[in-house]
Amino acid sequence: MRKCLSYKIKESKEKEKLEKRLLEELFKMFMDSDSFYYSLTYDLTNSVQRQSACEKTNLPLWRKVDDRFFWNKHMIEDLITIDNAEVDFWIIPIIQGFVQIEELVVNYNESSDDDKSSPETPPQESTCVDDVHPTFLVALISRRSRHRAGMRYKRRGVDKNGNVANYVETEQLIHVHNHTLSFIQTRGSVPVFWSQVGYRYNPRPRLDKSENETVSCFRAHFEEQLKNYKKQVIINLVDQTGREKIIGDAYLKQVLLYNNANLTYVSFDFHEHCRGMKFENVQTLTDAIHDIILDMKWCWVDQAGVICKQEGIFRVNCMDCLDRTNVVQAAIARVVMEQQLKKLGVMPPEQPLPVKCNRIYQIIWANNGDAISRQYAGTAALKGDFTRTGERKLAGVMKDGVNSANRYYLNRFRDAYRQAVIDLMQGIPVTEDLYSIFTKEKEHEALHKENLRSHQELISQLLQSYMKLLLPDDEKFHGGWALIDCDPSLIDATHKDVDVLLLLSNSAYYVAYYDDEIDKVNQYQRLSLEALEKIEIDDKGVPVGEEGGKFLWPPQVEFSPPLHNA
Repeated sequence: MRKCLSYKIKESKEKEKLEKRLLEELFKMFMDSDSFYYSLTYDLTNSVQRQSACEKTNLPLWRKVDDRFFWNKHMIEDLITIDNAEVDFWIIPIIQGFVQIEELVVNYNESSDDDKSSPETPPQESTCVDDVHPTFLVALISRRSRHRAGMRYKRRGVDKNGNVANYVETEQLIHVHNHTLSFIQTRGSVPVFWSQVGYRYNPRPRLDKSENETVSCFRAHFEEQLKNYKKQVIINLVDQTGREKIIGDAYLKQVLLYNNANLTYVSFDFHEHCRGMKFENVQTLTDAIHDIILDMKWCWVDQAGVICKQEGIFRVNCMDCLDRTNVVQAAIARVVMEQQLKKLGVMPPEQPLPVKCNRIYQIIWANNGDAISRQYAGTAALKGDFTRTGERKLAGVMKDGVNSANRYYLNRFRDAYRQAVIDLMQGIPVTEDLYSIFTKEKEHEALHKENLRSHQELISQLLQSYMKLLLPDDEKFHGGWALIDCDPSLIDATHKDVDVLLLLSNSAYYVAYYDDEIDKVNQYQRLSLEALEKIEIDDKGVPVGEEGGKFLWPPQVEFSPPLHNA
């Protein structure tokens, strides 16, 4: 009897702790994430084009929303079911996603370096704007679907109803005088049944169902897309070789089986084309699809009504639909915006976007990428620095293989709780055994030791990934090392510790400095082997693994090459 009573008390305490943990996650989602938006007067769930097509203008706002993006619908279901007009005031639709609005001044007299404002904050415009410098408002609204919502390694691919993970509609709005112009794009996980399981860093993707089992769900997904947007231009950015190939091949196969004339498939191996950190090569893609962009048009409304409509949509994806996807969507949206501004007479026909306008535009899209990434993956977009500044970056490099596996494992615990909260918010039964997760979290140390034994494989994945990004085609990769807790004087004495990724090619070696606080590499050096005179290597090292290898402290060189901002 005492044992039984003790067990019940223990079980009750564990349940209380678990409920507290879930409430903490719910609070963090709403209060700490800056992810939720509402308006009492504007329908954030619907694009300008859908709003202009709505005939029921006398209905309350919540009755006109796009159900896909009505994020809090289940949470206020009790109010919705009350058939009373007085309740309408209390039903406020909320979207999860991103919203930013900025005013831009078209001034070609500005110098490219007239101020040294941080790329994190837009430069301050003059309070006195001459009439010769027109202004316009640019807004970006991203709406995350409430269907198949969740965290990256908990929600992948398509479900039985044709809903895909990380589905986001992004609308770019330009407002000049009484004219509003809208251009929308979507992103969403590859619509086949696939997943990444296990507790290792960057698990290998796998297909979970056969080709025949996938056909109906793939069809359901695109039938809804075609119903909502008409023509679809798929831009698939996954690698055409390596571990991502299995997903890209499955996607193409389903497109061929679907065989719909309103579907256009474009494959662009982002990592291959942008090899050597040359993300500006995305222009190769935008140039190739330039005619498609122009034919798609955009929505244009004024006080008199609709002038033209957008005919079709770009559906962009990579594996996570995060960093690569955001870079490409920003590039496509820039082409559209420049065309719109020229149509309105705001920009001269042969001129690019002015420097400050361009900088603010990049910041808006980088902020959008970071917001979507935090909601789906828990971290900022890896290639956000390129979107933010337009310069070559080595961004988002993880800690050394051991630490990245450790952090990844802990994130999997957090994701389990957050996924449960999201499911509860959407009225979906929680299928994962949270009590089991709660218990396993306490067993972290045991699994951490197991991860240590597999560190060599993890580090190899890390080095290979960033070798492909950093080294240009004409250099041959010879080896790489991940160095942790290095001498902070090498880069900045204010750093508590510095982690380094070192890559060696036939003509140079690269030293990339990782900042743990911002979770990315912010500077790197390229050192020519011809200019290298001497290397001093400390005899100290950190033993790793059973093979007796060492991570040495970074070599001291006889010269100080310039640092490049990453």
